[in-house]
Amino acid sequence: MEPLNLFLQSISLTQFKNYRKAHFDFTGKIVCITGNNGKGKTNLLDAIYYLCFAKSYFNSQDSLNVQHGADGFRLEARFLKNVKSEAVVCTLKQNKKEMLLNGDAYQKLSRHLGNFPVVIIAPDDAVLINGGSEQRRRFWDSLLTQTDALYLDDLIAYQKVLQQRNGLLKNTPAGQSPDNTLLSVLDSRLSEYGNHIFEKRKQYFPLLREKVKALYRQISGTEEAIELIYQSSLMQTNLQDLLLQNRTKDILLQRTTDGIHRDDLVFLLDNYAMKQTASQGQRKNFLFALKLAQYELIEAGRHITPLLLLDDIFEKLDHERLSHLVRFISRHNFGQVFITDTEEERLKKIFQGEADSLQFITLK
Repeated sequence: MEPLNLFLQSISLTQFKNYRKAHFDFTGKIVCITGNNGKGKTNLLDAIYYLCFAKSYFNSQDSLNVQHGADGFRLEARFLKNVKSEAVVCTLKQNKKEMLLNGDAYQKLSRHLGNFPVVIIAPDDAVLINGGSEQRRRFWDSLLTQTDALYLDDLIAYQKVLQQRNGLLKNTPAGQSPDNTLLSVLDSRLSEYGNHIFEKRKQYFPLLREKVKALYRQISGTEEAIELIYQSSLMQTNLQDLLLQNRTKDILLQRTTDGIHRDDLVFLLDNYAMKQTASQGQRKNFLFALKLAQYELIEAGRHITPLLLLDDIFEKLDHERLSHLVRFISRHNFGQVFITDTEEERLKKIFQGEADSLQFITLK
């Protein structure tokens, strides 16, 4: 079955970041957004991401996306899924967020995710290699929440119970034991949600691993040995038993020391940690492979071509890496792509064989 073709036709921004009021119409399969730094190129991509994912890619706090001096923002977009038109509106006012699809508000924001799938590649993605496990779990979760409607429900429920459990542990006076009955109830609920999340991660990991390795070979043009490892304590035991084993330590440290919130993805190059041994070029190759694997898995899981957002990535790419990436995103069955760059001529040169698919928008 051919995936639905997702196409963003237009977007309107009101009081979002540096945009007081703006509207953009999109007609190209490859939309090139150019302009000097500080003109709002990345903010426009983030607005697109927000309407697809119900949150910013760059700011964890919604208040940071509101234009200075305003009390909220409004985003509106019109999408095509093949020939069906869909209107998405997101408003934030006094820290209350609402998302509407064709005029009807979602009762749960989680029901929006995956309807308009999106993948973004940005300079800050280097943190997936260099940063802590939280960043890699965020990547992992952004993939799975767009392929499985129930995954986010379990994730939200897990975080809520985890917060309750940590609160109980933290509020127990030193040297005393918490209410064991309540702790056992919380352990049971945490285990239920955590085991669901673990099983989904474990199910998808071999698919991610093989796609990343294949894409890395294509992009790099080499047979370098890369490896991905999924680390989780639940590989050895179920979460209920793990929590019981760690109970004494958790009471002493006043926090839940292990669980799926400690899972990690390990990236290796020639059997060594990539963040320690990989060159800048190798890291870029790997990040592209990782994100494009995410794209392909979401497309396969939802049967919709995701939007691909490329933020300021062409400036430091060599010719060979550029040609591999351009060849990949120029496939006839690839979805709509949005690209930011400071230089219009550079993009014209990069996509010179795709003139019929290109649209240029210059921010001044």
